[in-house]
Amino acid sequence: MSYGILPQQDIADFVAQGRITGLKTDPAHPPSVQPASLDLCLGGTAYRLRASFLPGRDRTVRESLDFVKMHEIDLNGGAVLETGCVYLLPLCESLNLPEDVEGLANPKSSTGRLDVFTRVICDGGELFDHIPAGYSGPLYMEVAPRTFPVLVRPGDRLGQIRFRRGAHKALRTQHVSIDLEGDGPGAVIGYRARRHSGMVDLRGLGAHAPEDFWAPLRAPQGQLVLDPEEFYILASRESVEIPINQAAEMAPIAPEIGEFRAHYAGFFDPGFGVAKQGGAGSRAVLEVRGRDVPFLLRHGQPVAKLVFETMSAIPDTLYGDQGSHYQAQGLRLSKHFSQV
Repeated sequence: MSYGILPQQDIADFVAQGRITGLKTDPAHPPSVQPASLDLCLGGTAYRLRASFLPGRDRTVRESLDFVKMHEIDLNGGAVLETGCVYLLPLCESLNLPEDVEGLANPKSSTGRLDVFTRVICDGGELFDHIPAGYSGPLYMEVAPRTFPVLVRPGDRLGQIRFRRGAHKALRTQHVSIDLEGDGPGAVIGYRARRHSGMVDLRGLGAHAPEDFWAPLRAPQGQLVLDPEEFYILASRESVEIPINQAAEMAPIAPEIGEFRAHYAGFFDPGFGVAKQGGAGSRAVLEVRGRDVPFLLRHGQPVAKLVFETMSAIPDTLYGDQGSHYQAQGLRLSKHFSQV
């Protein structure tokens, strides 16, 4: 038996075996299995919380929820999740994992680029975004919009889960630095989110005018000051390529290098950035949030790192095979905005 991140054909086998249940099967919400991950669907309810939490060993999420729940929101027909609030949403999917397989969750790329903070928890969970090997039970997603209110409905997909057999073994790492030069003098090198903007409809793909939500940035001297608690979309200086037999996760670099967070949505599928998949020159888009004090970024400064690990098998379908909004990307906003 091979170890590593499980490919889509193994995920499909889990569905057929009943190890993943609750998937949407209607034509409007078919299951979305990526080369090495499964998109997670929101259920029909959201709970407004007064505090985030982890249930801890021997407690269910429902038992813990009684202490922090403020009120319940019906998502049928659509509901707005407001900025500055924390919500918990039961997910459609439940798991019955083998004893040697664990689950690992991340926000989807578009979710991170909207500055929507998400984390997955489970019954008895002691870590965010980690589903223990052998877990059997429901899944829940904590959702906290930071900049834009978002309109959500049942079946919307804010996060994804991948599955790993065996212990995590990093193959290599690649540092990622910031591009503050772009295409040359005077070029737009990033975007800063406008506070007090309108609402983003998660199903409104390409339906939002970017100028209503984003201010373009330039860095004539190759430097940019990050303001505390402001949100930025920037791009990596380096291109990124994920071999077809590997997957990668982008982790924020050590916090001692600066007062900012560099990435929310950290998972890269096999085939991302591969020339044969139409991805030559793909850059990593960085979701950057300043913290505590103003911080000066300079062109080429390291801000994050990619951690590569092996796939247990090459996926039947690779990233880009069926088209992707983010293959061969440079600096790019989420797919909810008409592109500039």
